[in-house]
Amino acid sequence: MHNLQLSPMYDPNLVQPMRDEVTALGAKELTNSEEVEQAMANEGTTLLFINSVCGCSAGSARPALRQAMANDTLPDHVVTVFAGQDREATEKARSYVHGMPPSSPMFVLFENGEVVHAIPRHHIEGYSAEQIAENLKGAFKAFCGEKV
Repeated sequence: MHNLQLSPMYDPNLVQPMRDEVTALGAKELTNSEEVEQAMANEGTTLLFINSVCGCSAGSARPALRQAMANDTLPDHVVTVFAGQDREATEKARSYVHGMPPSSPMFVLFENGEVVHAIPRHHIEGYSAEQIAENLKGAFKAFCGEKV
């Protein structure tokens, strides 16, 4: 069997501003499976954002991430993969999210590699950026604060 490199589904030049919007917030972009494995091995809390070109990503998910990242309590690590663009990395990242169908956009909060909170597309689509940001901030408060 051949190991085929999956090509991006969208023109990389058109997608770059969508990537930049997220990395400007401090998210580390993961573009291959090895980078995903390294990120998932991090101790502490890690927020994974599965970015995409869809309207709910542009209208709600990325603005929600911007609002949530202004919170006092944040995850130890914030990483992102781009669905339809970095397909190998996205597939690998989704392999860590058990019991949920593939979704993009999607937020997943991990604590020591275990999923502790997730916001799949059906909880993004139709919700405002403010509602999603409040959801994220609540998860940050519950899982990312100081452990006593």
